[in-house]
Amino acid sequence: MSCSVEQEGITEMSGSEVARLRQQIELELEAMRRGLFGISAGTARHAFIHARMERVGACQDVLASHVGEPEAAQVVCHLYTQTMERDTSHEATS
Repeated sequence: MSCSVEQEGITEMSGSEVARLRQQIELELEAMRRGLFGISAGTARHAFIHARMERVGACQDVLASHVGEPEAAQVVCHLYTQTMERDTSHEATS
């Protein structure tokens, strides 16, 4: 998956690594949202969204190794809610 990191030094939390993981999660969720509300349909749409959720899960696992599982779950939940609640009306006209 795209969120793998080296196991060396994992006990020392890197602020930039946590920020990178948060950004990657947000990008995957945004792609998932666009797939969900986009024109595509059927099995391909489901496979696309499923793949994005798998990547989010992989990023969440790595993030949990830095900040702990409860915090990682909270971050992903917050980013998911924030991403899914974005206004999509401007995208329909783009």
